[in-house]
Amino acid sequence: MTSHTDPRALGEFLKARRAQLDPGDCGLPEADTPRRVAGLRREEVARLAAISVDYYTRLEQGRVRASAPVLATLVRALRLDDDQQSYLYELAGRTDDRPRRRRSVQQVRPAMRRLLDQLTGTPALVLGRRLDILAWNPAAVALYTDFAELPAGRRNYLRLMFTDPAIREMHREWRHDARDAVAALRMEAAAGPADPELDALVTQLSARDADFRTWWAEHRVNSATYGTKQYRHPLVGDLTLDCDTWSGSDGSGQRLMVLTAEAGTPSHDALRILTSWTPERADAGPARG
Repeated sequence: MTSHTDPRALGEFLKARRAQLDPGDCGLPEADTPRRVAGLRREEVARLAAISVDYYTRLEQGRVRASAPVLATLVRALRLDDDQQSYLYELAGRTDDRPRRRRSVQQVRPAMRRLLDQLTGTPALVLGRRLDILAWNPAAVALYTDFAELPAGRRNYLRLMFTDPAIREMHREWRHDARDAVAALRMEAAAGPADPELDALVTQLSARDADFRTWWAEHRVNSATYGTKQYRHPLVGDLTLDCDTWSGSDGSGQRLMVLTAEAGTPSHDALRILTSWTPERADAGPARG
């Protein structure tokens, strides 16, 4: 499906963008005569994009609709960044034709790491794309498991919910929590670009678990950033914890998930006992997973 196209707005954007570019930065030779316009001339953009001057002129005048290959060459010729590329394809009505960027390796943001390091008495995780567990603190190790001992491919919140018997058993309301996690992943799949790793995760869990297959097929979505989780921990018994999630503002998709208990409650006392037990494995460095 393509978006609404506005040839005149596209032409205005092309004119504005070429006026912002310095010919020398684009590898063009210095002109013998002073330029009458700022930035690049139409014929220079056409040369850089390997299209005819007449065709490019008609693009700027809104008299022709740009093809996907032409848009790709204009991206390079006009040195557009990611936001400008999105805007170009939107104006041209060809959002579906925009090349998908290769997903970068997920790295924990420094600000997220600092927050995690400062949360010493409450379990906290940094979740990335696909609900991958990117980092954790010692309290999260005490509550859940030693994530450092897991293979990197298993450090995924949803995968552990469905495939780790101990994690599954610990959730007193497992069906509710697992269904919410599936809905959160479904929302990410709908909102983001194509992600082969997410597709692989869905395929694997669908083949393994009938509940996952059913819930994924429901197309239920969930963007809740808070809730309550009921746990039964083998060391301290039942816990009722508030779960709050804060998203980063940089577009990385990273979220800080924090679990707390209301002061004066049995869960608060049990959580204090649990987090006072810090495994030696976690002392080597919280959030270094």
